[in-house]
Amino acid sequence: MVKKAETENTYYEAVGRRKTAIARIRLTESAKDDFLVNKKSLEDFAQTKENQTIITDSLEKAAPGKKFFVSIFVKGGGPHAQAEAVRQGISRALIKFNPDLRVNIKALGFLTRDPRMRERKKFGLKRARRARQWRKR
Repeated sequence: MVKKAETENTYYEAVGRRKTAIARIRLTESAKDDFLVNKKSLEDFAQTKENQTIITDSLEKAAPGKKFFVSIFVKGGGPHAQAEAVRQGISRALIKFNPDLRVNIKALGFLTRDPRMRERKKFGLKRARRARQWRKR
């Protein structure tokens, strides 16, 4: 879904998910790469280098020559799950920007939703499957 802002700048919007983390992405063409995650810079939001590279992977590998301003709102999950949700959202927004990039992004595996989630706790048990220890005596 392509929307126009008041300044006539077109942005591309997408959602990425991983475990319980949900990331909403807005991608706008810009003169330089810039990330704004929950009103913070990328370095302030993702302190580890690993999470920073996960977030920027799809832009660097799928569209290496393009520069974008990326506005991100992410909630839920942990830092790693949030980074992977952002990566999936950016990949989906890039496909809306240029559908020809889909083949490259799909081959990198950035469009696949990882469905693994924590199993809920069942009543009568300590955790999802952990039961009380049985003693004979």
